[in-house]
Amino acid sequence: MSSFLKQPRAVWAVAFACVIAFMGIGLVDPILKEIAVQLDATSSQVSLLFTSYMAVMGVSMLVTGVVSSRIGPKRTLLSGLVLIIVFAGLAGMSDSVGAVVGFRAGWGLGNALFVATALSTIVSASKGSVGQAIILFEAALGLGIASGPLIGGLLGEQSWRGPFFGVSVLMTIALVATAFFLPATPPEGRRTSLADPFRALRHPALLLLALVAIFYNLGFFTLLAAGPFALPSYGIMQIGWTFFGWGILLAVSSVWVAPVLQRWFGTMPALTAVLGLFALDLAVMAVYAEDESVVTACIVVAGAFIGVNNTLVTEAVMGAAPVERPVASAAYSFVRFTGGALGPFVALKLAEHVGVHAPFWFGAAAVTVGVVVVALGTPTIRRALDGAAPAHGSEAEAEAELVGDLA
Repeated sequence: MSSFLKQPRAVWAVAFACVIAFMGIGLVDPILKEIAVQLDATSSQVSLLFTSYMAVMGVSMLVTGVVSSRIGPKRTLLSGLVLIIVFAGLAGMSDSVGAVVGFRAGWGLGNALFVATALSTIVSASKGSVGQAIILFEAALGLGIASGPLIGGLLGEQSWRGPFFGVSVLMTIALVATAFFLPATPPEGRRTSLADPFRALRHPALLLLALVAIFYNLGFFTLLAAGPFALPSYGIMQIGWTFFGWGILLAVSSVWVAPVLQRWFGTMPALTAVLGLFALDLAVMAVYAEDESVVTACIVVAGAFIGVNNTLVTEAVMGAAPVERPVASAAYSFVRFTGGALGPFVALKLAEHVGVHAPFWFGAAAVTVGVVVVALGTPTIRRALDGAAPAHGSEAEAEAELVGDLA
């Protein structure tokens, strides 16, 4: 653990910025109902705050490698941070749900430039194994997702605009920290093209993991969008605390639980089991959708399953794809976010036309499909992990360590 924490200042600066960036995912959860009331919108309309953000973020992942390979990781990170600052502020100044949805899309573009580059930057700049670097990244993700609802609730009690302005301020701090602590990172290696992520998806193991991520994210984002509307008596802060507990479990399970399960059972058996438990959790929410205490407990518990899954899948992607890490990250994230983006809208449309139980049945069914895909694809993915070879020069040692971690 001591070596894990002894990281260069540049790594901590980027990790801090990651925490702030990932606040954006859960930030709007506590204020979804308030936005619907204040802007006279339906639940499915406000769900587009997730859909536009995730869809644009996913599509934009295709250009992250192209941009980074031409202007360097640091400039790409800073560009993404600037876009988040601008579009979060504009969303806070908007007077219609359509405008907020549109500016959330711009926010997603900034997040794409930052997040995909941040992962490869942390992996390259950190000390220790690649597995440890990914755990650090997932910890930042978890802390950001955990603190997002809490900060969203605290600021949202003053005004639904508060969380958006809060992100702009915090991202400005992250921008300064990244600019100051991260050394110049000129572009290295070959310039990637828009076609590279699609070529990467020709590798069966990466494609299978991306497909698993689609169905898993349909359940994940359904939980985020439908959860607040299944708690009709809860105020802004009650929803904020609920999702804060969810995010804390996500962070803890990402850093400490996932490596233990991986060591005890192996990557693929652990991943299959955790996905199955997440599907079961969503099914319980569907059955007891009108019992707020059960819904609350299931939301919090889901954080543990999501945290383990995030770490295991990310490590598997980085280990199984025989391409550069930024390309693998872009390909996986493109499929993951664009595929899962429709989840919130479909789920809340089902809630409007079928009932409060329907979104969670939809999420449970989607994650169950993911379980089937990972179970059927385990031999292919395992062969890719076992056969991963150091193919990128200076990264050879790190790649070898990753294979050892995953074995």
